[in-house]
Amino acid sequence: MTVLDPQDDLRLPRQPGVVRRFWARHEALADWLIAIFWGLPATLITLITLETRDHVFGVWGALVAALLVVGSCAGIRLRRTRPVLAFAILCIALLPVPFVESGPSQLIPVFGVYSLAVYRSNAAAWIGAAALEVTSTLYVWLVSPLGTSRTLAHSPAQWTPIFGIELLIALAIGITVGNRRRYLAALIDRAHQLARERDQQALLAAVAERARIARDMHDVVSHSLTVMVTLAEGSAMTAETDASRAATVMRQVAETGREALTGMRQMLGVLGSEGEEAALAPQPTAVDIPRLVERFRELGLPVTLRIDGELPAEPALQLATYRIVQEGLTNALRYSHGPTRVEVLIDAASDPITVVVDDDGLPGMPTPSVGAGQGLLGLRERVSALGGSLASGPHESGAGWRLAATVPRQPDSTGKDTA
Repeated sequence: MTVLDPQDDLRLPRQPGVVRRFWARHEALADWLIAIFWGLPATLITLITLETRDHVFGVWGALVAALLVVGSCAGIRLRRTRPVLAFAILCIALLPVPFVESGPSQLIPVFGVYSLAVYRSNAAAWIGAAALEVTSTLYVWLVSPLGTSRTLAHSPAQWTPIFGIELLIALAIGITVGNRRRYLAALIDRAHQLARERDQQALLAAVAERARIARDMHDVVSHSLTVMVTLAEGSAMTAETDASRAATVMRQVAETGREALTGMRQMLGVLGSEGEEAALAPQPTAVDIPRLVERFRELGLPVTLRIDGELPAEPALQLATYRIVQEGLTNALRYSHGPTRVEVLIDAASDPITVVVDDDGLPGMPTPSVGAGQGLLGLRERVSALGGSLASGPHESGAGWRLAATVPRQPDSTGKDTA
């Protein structure tokens, strides 16, 4: 079974707008354009203003201030991957603001607050904005006597409310965009998780279905083949001394083979292509157990049957009882050597119901066992699905084998196995 990557068949809606999709694909270009078209005017204004005025810092001071603005623009490129570092670098642009008549460089740190809200967290953005408002106000208050009287940062009373409004606008936009971004990321991640869980559930269902098919195939094929092999060996032994008896036995072989083919067709019909109607037939019930026992008697197995009480009408419970008896008798026929007693006991009068198949045969048939234990494994799964337990093993004396199962009268509805 081919497992698809969840992203292969996950059809997420495409981001609306040609322009938005373009910028989403070219994030680096967007950052460089912001740095150029916002940082370049801020640098030129800072340089020209400080260089042309008779200022205390002179030409070299103007050049240093312009370099600070240029260097702070490098934080724009880092804002997506390292927003805290980018915020710290962008704040450098505030240093020459008190000395410039109109400073667009004062808005450069606003990009840092926006980036904290979008790419880090809302809490980080609020902390960064508050710290920037307090430190910038103290800085303006300290250096305002040195600045020009026509700049916004000349008076802390003017700077604090106006710059605070700018930060609040950046916070509002950044928190809105960041929440939307994180919400979409969570939705996409959840969709991917659901797709992976769907594939995992499909795999588990396929494994469970394969196990069920293998178990049912064993119930039909193993039993029928064991009966056919036994009949064929008996026919070969009596062919020379009693030809009519051998012919009768071979007809029984043919009848058993036809029954096995019918069961196989029914199972393969269920697995057929969609639209093909499968042949349906009732599953064995407790009523069929005496006929099953009689058939093994005809094969020479000394079987005795005892049923105490009446089994509930639950189909899964009756089918499980039939399969337990079938598996126990089939194994006795295949693997026990010269049994003189094979007992089948079904105690349906108590709760839980007990089903026991016991024989006194010696191990070591002329042909070694070719079984792989699938019969008992599948039987244990069937009984466990009904809330019961299964035990099997030889007697302490080494002679004989005992298969015992207990199943509650009211099986768990979540574990019903009607196949």
